Amino acid sequence: MAVRHEMCFGLNKGHKVTKNVMKRKSRRTGINKHVKFVRDIVREVCGYAPYERRAMELLKVNKDKRALKFIKKRLGTHTRGKRKREEMQAVIAAVRKAQAQQQK
Repeated sequence: MAVRHEMCFGLNKGHKVTKNVMKRKSRRTGINKHVKFVRDIVREVCGYAPYERRAMELLKVNKDKRALKFIKKRLGTHTRGKRKREEMQAVIAAVRKAQAQQQK
């Protein structure tokens, strides 16, 4: 009777190795105080990127859908675009609130 050997062709060809099983990393949690502080300082010093300024202009004239479309194209995903649009709307609201406080 012939000895059964593993074939060197077909679906299971090649050197037999054990798979390296990676542990799944936990999802991102919220930002901590220090990271928030640093990001606020950087935002204050550097200001907004040109695409962010254009998005804010679109939001000021109530072109929310167009702003989302524009931001989505720049950032790559729909979820990131929605998050950035909310952030820009919050900035506009804060500026308007500060102006209202100043005029009183």
